[in-house]
Amino acid sequence: MLLIEPEVAEERHTEIIERTKATVTEGGGTWHGVEPWGKRKLAYEINHHADAFYYVLTFDAPVPALEEATRVLRITDGVLRYMAVAKPPAKAAAAPAEKAEEPKQAEAPA
Repeated sequence: MLLIEPEVAEERHTEIIERTKATVTEGGGTWHGVEPWGKRKLAYEINHHADAFYYVLTFDAPVPALEEATRVLRITDGVLRYMAVAKPPAKAAAAPAEKAEEPKQAEAPA
């Protein structure tokens, strides 16, 4: 997740995202895409900003590439906040439910 300050020009958004993409791919990662969420109101003010542009960046990266990408975002002007989250692995297709055994009836003594 990436939050960019509201005053930053649209061209600068593209530069920030492309630099992050280059950092990830050069570090041996795989870039999956960008999902722009647009300008949204923040839950609370950050550095006197009430709004920010939200982007969800999706990629797989080894630890060194992720550390470099977060380092670059930390020092980049215009980046308000960022957060790297590990996506849980996809679950394998659920096996068909096994038939429950019917309870055996107790035999009456003879």
